[in-house]
Amino acid sequence: MLAKTNRIVRGVDYRAVVRRGARVGGECTLTYIASNGSGGVRFGFIVGKTVGGAVVRNRVRRRLKAAAHQLLPQIPAGHDVVVRAFPASAQASWSTLLEELTHAVYRAGSR
Repeated sequence: MLAKTNRIVRGVDYRAVVRRGARVGGECTLTYIASNGSGGVRFGFIVGKTVGGAVVRNRVRRRLKAAAHQLLPQIPAGHDVVVRAFPASAQASWSTLLEELTHAVYRAGSR
């Protein structure tokens, strides 16, 4: 579980990251990463109704949060990460989701 200090909770912050962040796409997710200037790392997740019903969306969100928790120490301080789940994420394996997030973090970090 992500600590409260590691979560994006305001809509304004989500919009800012999506608008100005580096974008890295994958088969199951689209990841936006932007500098936040606060020194901490924060994550946000967007899982729309196209992914599935409430049970499926919540399962996808929990899996993405667990992957983000594993990646937390590897992300440089001062960044916000927003992950948008595609419908393919509902059938994706844990290793696929973790691999996509890891790839997105490293690819955006090299820009």
